[in-house]
Amino acid sequence: MSTLSDLVAHHGPLGAPDLEWLHLLVGDWQVISDLAFADLVMWLPVADGDFVAVAQCRPSTGATVHYDDVVGSRPPDGQRPQLRRALVEQAPQRSREPRWFGSYAVREEAVPVVRDGRAIAVIARQTNLGGARTPSRLELNYVEAADDLLGMVARGEFPATDAPTGPRRGAPRVGDGLVRLNGEGEVLYASPNALSCFHRLGALGDLTGRSLVEVTADLIEQNATVDESMPLVLMGRAPWRVDVEARGVALSLRAVPLTERSERVGAVLLCRDVSELRRRERELITKDATIREIHHRVKNNLQTVAALLRLQSRRMSSPEARDALAEAMRRVATIALVHETLSQTLDESVPFDDLVGRSLRLAADVATAGAQVRTTVRGSFGAVPAEDATALALVLTELVTNAVEHGFDGRERGTVEVVAVRDEDALRVEVNDDGAGVPAEQGAGTGLGTQIVLTLVRNELGGSIEWLPREGGGTSVVIEARLRQGRDAATVA
Repeated sequence: MSTLSDLVAHHGPLGAPDLEWLHLLVGDWQVISDLAFADLVMWLPVADGDFVAVAQCRPSTGATVHYDDVVGSRPPDGQRPQLRRALVEQAPQRSREPRWFGSYAVREEAVPVVRDGRAIAVIARQTNLGGARTPSRLELNYVEAADDLLGMVARGEFPATDAPTGPRRGAPRVGDGLVRLNGEGEVLYASPNALSCFHRLGALGDLTGRSLVEVTADLIEQNATVDESMPLVLMGRAPWRVDVEARGVALSLRAVPLTERSERVGAVLLCRDVSELRRRERELITKDATIREIHHRVKNNLQTVAALLRLQSRRMSSPEARDALAEAMRRVATIALVHETLSQTLDESVPFDDLVGRSLRLAADVATAGAQVRTTVRGSFGAVPAEDATALALVLTELVTNAVEHGFDGRERGTVEVVAVRDEDALRVEVNDDGAGVPAEQGAGTGLGTQIVLTLVRNELGGSIEWLPREGGGTSVVIEARLRQGRDAATVA
């Protein structure tokens, strides 16, 4: 199915401001559909005088009219005259008689979408009358609110450009609870769900005729932190959202001001009890903070171990023992660097491109014995799972250290290049140096560093490693690995 932007671009010239207005309306018209118990279809006028459907919305509060998608289609013959009148006259047009869709009747209304005094599209409001009965008080208030909002659409007063569009969780919907306010912020009607929300907050009795901002202010504890926008939302003066908390209960409130000729006449207030949602969010925040603190403490402890190894190496008389302790210190420092990076992020993954540069510079500086060795990185590692980051960092550190220590022995300068190619969970890494190279009969060698690399690549990274002579001199070490998510998914499959 084509998007709204695609259909507008294909069927007719519409300026960017007008298109953005349609996007804002479509992003917020689920409220109208639910209040009206009706399907909404947006019809765009096209060059040949006809219309094309560019968006549709089904109600979550009632039966739908369109079981199949109509986006991209043209209107039926009986509906075109009503759409044209609404577009030309810039006024809502309601059919006197319902139109039959197979076995059920549909009441139709065409509402022009007006922006800056121009009708740029038409909304068809279609209500399924298949289950028609005497409407309840709740349904009457819902429909009256929908009429008010569609009247604002026809006058170019809805949607509100400063309405909330962020990803904040817990956004209230029509069915969660609805309060109708007059122009002074007094309650005209509160749905049963809305009454339950405010009763849980601590309000007593009926809300009708009372100022909602005064009711809520009496419930908030002294010295509690209050969002400064709360009075504006509770009085219906601004199309914003706010959370109200009292006695362990949290309500998410959203105001939709109602205007007539730019004069505010009331508001629709949607409310939802989000106490459990906010509790879970606080638990997640606490867990995230705890995990970060653990990584920070592990990093500090590892740095202490590295410092102890450094002190111990200074007391060793044997050069071999000092070198062994220096290698152990470097490996511990590499692991500490991974935990330091994890302590600075909420994700259990490491931005490895930031880490690898620091790790390789540390390895080259420690291993260099007089030679000037430059380390470079090409390509991107991306985000590496925490379970793989330590092993991968140790492998690269060992390979760079080995290249510096053995490939540039007796030379004044050299270069070690790390090339990374990431394709989702598959990772290919080459460590190339322009040093002396590895003799064919020697292969990878049998030292402790090589054994560590082989074990980590095969057991931790689930991959393979190969030492090859590099064209032009030097050595190329090629690692093929599959990161943790890919291996876990393959195991499940």
